[in-house]
Amino acid sequence: MSAPGPPHPEEPATVTQEDAVGAPLRTWAGNLTYRSTRVHRPRTVAEVQDVVAGSERVKALGSRHCFNDIADTTADHVLLDELALPVEVDDAAGLVRVPAGMRYGELVRVLAGRGRALHNLASLPHITVAGATATGTHGSGNRNGSLSTSVAGLELVRSDGELVVLGPDDADLPGAVVHLGALGVVTRVLLRTQPTFDVRTSAYLGLTWARLFADLDAVTAAAYSVSVFTDWHRVTSVYVKSRTDELAVAPGEFFGARAATEPTHMLPDAPVENLTDQLDLPGEWHERLPHFRAEFTPSRGEELQSEYFVPREHARPACEALRALAGRISPLLQVGEIRTVAADELWLSPAQGGDVLALHFTWLPDQPAVTALLPELEAALRPFGARPHWGKLFTTGAAELDRLYPRMADFRDLVRRYDPRGAFRNDWLDRTLGPA
Repeated sequence: MSAPGPPHPEEPATVTQEDAVGAPLRTWAGNLTYRSTRVHRPRTVAEVQDVVAGSERVKALGSRHCFNDIADTTADHVLLDELALPVEVDDAAGLVRVPAGMRYGELVRVLAGRGRALHNLASLPHITVAGATATGTHGSGNRNGSLSTSVAGLELVRSDGELVVLGPDDADLPGAVVHLGALGVVTRVLLRTQPTFDVRTSAYLGLTWARLFADLDAVTAAAYSVSVFTDWHRVTSVYVKSRTDELAVAPGEFFGARAATEPTHMLPDAPVENLTDQLDLPGEWHERLPHFRAEFTPSRGEELQSEYFVPREHARPACEALRALAGRISPLLQVGEIRTVAADELWLSPAQGGDVLALHFTWLPDQPAVTALLPELEAALRPFGARPHWGKLFTTGAAELDRLYPRMADFRDLVRRYDPRGAFRNDWLDRTLGPA
């Protein structure tokens, strides 16, 4: 379905970068300054259509919690934080229609007030719905797909200014959900919801690699969501998040690890006040599934991130390959995290085609050193079919990504249909998809 945009003589809100935020636009980590010359904050979908149709090069920006140039452009940026669209909850259908620029921390309060929930959340509630779902961002849990798997529909403005509405039965939707910003500017996202539920979080210390590898499937299946933290020399801690309506792990012990007796941060010596509650204190899903509270700054400051996804059957050898590089990794690492993500059939989802183990790296803010290490790290993971997180630092090129994603050629065809003039292209897409 599509609805053409009528002409609108009034000018949408447009400012320079400096006027928009008092300083040039940068990524959340501050490691990249965007190159756009104009920043638009449209108030209506019609204004979004005008900006897109009139721009030679244009990209949307959300919370900017990315670490590469996926959203960079040389002309126009569109910020959707002032887009005046309501949140529409359909309790009977179990659906919610959300403004694309809305952050999860805001959405969850609306849903909780209606007794509804999302199936999972990422570690941070500060990210936008559109940005997270466009890149395959995820939480953890053997049975839990990425945040993108909640998407039941999209409304996006393609490069001719036309508003395209995709529903659950549209053939384009599986290719359009994880769209990498290549298809258009998303204005609204339709999400599936479920009845609310409560979760309790336990932290454990002292899990050994030997026990983790011997019982890996049981460890990750022990609760609704499990996160294993490491410096790649040793396992430093484990967060176990159990639904209160499901059988919980035995208190005090977790595969030989001991229960923490006080709140435990995954980063050494970091303040625990910004963490969601632990110590088995039950709370609503949105107050426990993220690691960090919405009202606090989520980290100790600037950082960089990378993440790679390997098929679950390669979990142990992939981890062993990284352990062999621990001496190279740990001097640059703040913390590593191991999680599981359930399979889906979204074309460019890192979990497309099978369950995956997600290997996450939160780096110190030393981009030259991190960038120099990544090819070595990627070479170690290459035998296991590792796919990189689209919004984080990686060096994997278009030829290898072609081999990793069976539907990549179909996605390129979709891009040509939605953006025949290349308005949404940028250097990142050229490296990732290959030249237009």
